[in-house]
Formats: sequence, C-alpha cells, structure tokens
Amino acid sequence: MLNYLWAGMILTGIVFGAFNGKMANMTNAALDSAGDAVTLCITMIGVMSFWTGIMEIASRAGIIEAASKKMGPLIRFLFPDLPADHKANEHIATNFIANVLGLGWAATPAGLRAMEELGKLEDDRRNRKISGPVRKKEIASNEMCTFLIINISSLQLIPVNVIAYRSQYGSVNPAAIVGAGILATAVSTGAAVIFCKIMDRGKEK
Repeated sequence: MLNYLWAGMILTGIVFGAFNGKMANMTNAALDSAGDAVTLCITMIGVMSFWTGIMEIASRAGIIEAASKKMGPLIRFLFPDLPADHKANEHIATNFIANVLGLGWAATPAGLRAMEELGKLEDDRRNRKISGPVRKKEIASNEMCTFLIINISSLQLIPVNVIAYRSQYGSVNPAAIVGAGILATAVSTGAAVIFCKIMDRGKEK
C-alpha cells in the first residue's frame, strides 16, 4: 500500500511540475536532495553509533536488566495475560527504554525479539491450552497488537532523530523540539493505552 502511495505522490508531483514548467527546478531539487540524503545518512550513522554504544554499555553493566525489573508493574498493566517470568518481558522493557530515549534503531532488534517471543507464547497457548486468549494461527494475539501499538506511539523524552535532522539542516537550537516532542508523544501514548484497554475489554465481553 505504501508503495502505491509514494508512487502516486511522485507521479502527481511530476505531472504538476510538467504542466507548470517546473521540470528543470524539479530535476535540480532531486539532485540536490540526493546529495543531502547522503550527508544526512553520514550524520545519522554517527548519532546511531553513539547511542547504540551507550545502550550496549548499559546492557552489559546490568542497567537495562535492573530497569526492566522496575518496569514490571507497567508491563503487567499493559500485558495482563503475559506470564511474569516470560522472556518477552525483558525484550519489551528494552524496547520501551530505547524508544523513550529516542533510539529507534536500538529499539528495533529488541522489538523483533519481543514479537518472536510473543508469537511463541501464542503457539504454546494454542498447543497446550494454557491460560490466556487463544486465537487462530494467522491472527496476532492481544499482547502482540498491544505491543505494536504502544511501540508505534511511544513516548520519547529525547527525540534523537529529530534533533539530528534539525542540526543537519542548520537549526540554531536543535534541541528546542524536546518539549513539544514529549507533549506530542505523551498524548499519543496515552491514547494508545486507552485504545488497547478498550479493545481488550471489548474482546473479553
């Protein structure tokens, strides 16, 4: 679907530019943007390397594990049917921590591992008939849906990506976006939690 959306936007821009005699400007903009993209990638690689290194140090120092235990009540609230000793808990906590720090790159591996463990849990429920809602194999579990929604809407205290973009494009104060970012992501996360809880109650009924 996204491929069709992007293709439609590009074609619309080309047609609009052709009818308005702006093809030369469009060509120049495309070439300049290609160069800017390479420069931006180099900048982001540096930022990514720094923060993922920090996350690795925190992980080896036991900080992530300790933070994961502290997040136990939150995870139990969001995932009431998830066993407290399940492997997915640590991956979910790591993903949440990385997202809160604005480290989408560091959050992705933990998110994938969390989804994998949640999928195994659903398979176990299906095969062993243990407690918790059991669904057809092709349907995601409540925990998987909740995790995906919370992950997408994640609260961010330090929007590293946006700060790096603003710095790259010459912002006088790249970190000025922090306050607005916290407010926006807090609202989106709150809405996501409320939505998930409403849907869970609807399924229980």
